[in-house]
Amino acid sequence: MRFGATPAASFTVVSDSHIVVDAPPGTTGPLDVTVTTPGGISSPKTYNRVAAPGI
Repeated sequence: MRFGATPAASFTVVSDSHIVVDAPPGTTGPLDVTVTTPGGISSPKTYNRVAAPGI
């Protein structure tokens, strides 16, 4: 998995249709996210990191 040109920090495959991913540090959006499998590269989906809510 890539966020733009940057590989994901780590990921866990939960099922054939569900992946949990840690975004690389410092990534800001919008970025195209792609997943690479033995069958090829997915169509890009847009990722946009938002700031954590403040108290």
